[in-house]
Amino acid sequence: MRALILGGTSDANLLADAAARAGLDAIYSYAGRTRAPISQSLPSRVGGFGGANGLAEYVRREGITHVVDATHPFAAEISSNAVAACEATGTPLIALERAPWAKAAGDNWIEVADITSAAAALPENRARVFLAIGRRHIAAFSIKPQHTYTLRFVDPPDGPLPFPDVDVIVSRGPFNLAGELEMMRARGIEWIVARNSGGTGARAKIDAARELGLRIVMLTRPELPERPRAESVAEVMQWLGHRACLGA
Repeated sequence: MRALILGGTSDANLLADAAARAGLDAIYSYAGRTRAPISQSLPSRVGGFGGANGLAEYVRREGITHVVDATHPFAAEISSNAVAACEATGTPLIALERAPWAKAAGDNWIEVADITSAAAALPENRARVFLAIGRRHIAAFSIKPQHTYTLRFVDPPDGPLPFPDVDVIVSRGPFNLAGELEMMRARGIEWIVARNSGGTGARAKIDAARELGLRIVMLTRPELPERPRAESVAEVMQWLGHRACLGA
């Protein structure tokens, strides 16, 4: 057996640790969107594969027998490529994907399907907005330059940002409720734009918004091809035939 873990999430990191402890022959793949990715206990590679065909060729060349898609739920392209590549090579595939967050009592959400709709959902009157969506999609919010934006990145921005009034936090999660409450209160945050990532690693901002009574523009997940799915590292390790290593 030789597994390929398509990673980049906290769950993927936990899976890599469990696989290493089990002595599993596995490779961890990063998309390469951060300058200094977290070091892994497995051999790693960084960068794209060149689409579904490139991924299929990699699977054949490297003798991959199992693929685990542990990418972000909004990484629709690589997830679709993984399905196509595994179908083309006859390779078993499973997705490690937490269930999305469900709206609870006290949540004040506006649910939207895409970034353009998220930007349009922000108010016309000036507000303090926390954009919790990563760096790739912030340009869409330049249509609302009147707001004061707080951004949080793993790496410092490469150049000027498309807002006249912006505060950048350079930090790597996971974040806890106390820290999120402190950050939002200190900056007077009134609105949050977030993606429905699910799980616990990014949930603190959602809980903080509920406690503070803030509005959230919540991006719903993109539709992905059907594939087997697990919600825990333990389930994936069982799928890989390593039932003895369920402590992660």
